[in-house]
Amino acid sequence: MDKENFFDRVFETARRIPVGRVTSYGAIAAYLGMKGSSRMVGYAMNASGDVFPPVPAHRVVNRNGMLTGKHHFPSPELMQQMLENEGVQVENDKVVEFKKLFWDPATAEL
Repeated sequence: MDKENFFDRVFETARRIPVGRVTSYGAIAAYLGMKGSSRMVGYAMNASGDVFPPVPAHRVVNRNGMLTGKHHFPSPELMQQMLENEGVQVENDKVVEFKKLFWDPATAEL
């Protein structure tokens, strides 16, 4: 699969993440049949800033719920602010109740 097609599939998957929920780079990679390519999902999220329709990259965190992508937003606080605006509590750069709020694209209904 070429990079452009992979990025498009990542964007489509991320757009399905419900408001107030989060998923991980690895969960998206596994869903797309590219287990072990979570870093590539991160690259896609970094490239999603001016994609239309918009991609809710703020809802994609690492496997432990950490906001590892926060430095790729216009300000390091923006990712947390966006999540909190959706009702997701964040403490010390980590999603509180990550397991409860985790959205798995592999088991989600379309």
